[in-house]
Amino acid sequence: MDGLKEHLGGIKVLTFDVYGTLIDWETGLNHALQKVFQAHGVQRSESEALQLFAQHEAQVGAGDYLPYRDVLVETLKRVAHDLGFEPDDGELQALADSVGDWPAFEDSRAALLRLQRHFKLAVITNCDDEHFALSNRHLRIDFDYIITAEQARSYKPSLNNFRLALGTIGVRREEVLHVSESLFHDHVPARQLGLACVWIHRRQGRPGPGATPAAVAQPDFTYPDMRSFADAALGPDEQHEPERP
Repeated sequence: MDGLKEHLGGIKVLTFDVYGTLIDWETGLNHALQKVFQAHGVQRSESEALQLFAQHEAQVGAGDYLPYRDVLVETLKRVAHDLGFEPDDGELQALADSVGDWPAFEDSRAALLRLQRHFKLAVITNCDDEHFALSNRHLRIDFDYIITAEQARSYKPSLNNFRLALGTIGVRREEVLHVSESLFHDHVPARQLGLACVWIHRRQGRPGPGATPAAVAQPDFTYPDMRSFADAALGPDEQHEPERP
C-alpha cells in the first residue's frame, strides 16, 4: 500500500503532461528524426538521437517564446549542425508536421476514461493548441481544462505554465495531483510550487534519459504506466463503463 488512495481523498483535479506520458512522443519523434538522418547518410541510435534532440530543444524552449513548430524546426537545425549536415525546408516542415502522427500509448485512453469518472482532468502541455488538438484525436478525451505552451507563451519547466494552469483551474494546490513522465519538464517545477506528483516512469529499464534532459526530483508516487496508476487509484476490479461513441 503506497498511500495513493488516501491521498486522492482530497484531490479534485488530475493534471497531465501529454508528450511522454499519454502520447508516445519518443517513438514518433525518433521515427521522424531517423528519416532525416537516413536521407543524409547519418547513423545514430534511438538513444543518441533523442538525447541530441533533448539537449537542443530545452535550450530553444528556454529562450524567447516561439510557436512549437518553430521550436521543432530550430531544434532540428541545431541537431543537424552537430551531425554535419543541413536539412532542407521539406525535412524541417515534415518534422513539425509529424506531431499529429505520434501515437498514444495503448493504455492512455482507457486509464483516462476510468479516472474521468472520479476526477476532473486537465492537461498542461508543451505544445500549441493546434498540436494538442491533433494529438487528442488519438486520445479522444474531453478534458475539463487544456493549458498549452501557446497560451502560457512559455515552455515547461517554466513555473509560468503551472501558475497559469492553477489560475485557470481555480482550486487549491492541495486539490491538484500532477501526473507526468518527465522529471525535468514537470516534476521539478511542480514540486517547486508545492504540487503533489505521480511519476509515470515509462522509460524504466531503458538506457539514457530519452528525449528529455536528465533531472533529479522526488515524486510522491511512481508507476510504470497509466494502467498501473489507474489500478492503484481506483482498484483493478473497478467495472468499466462502455466507451462513448
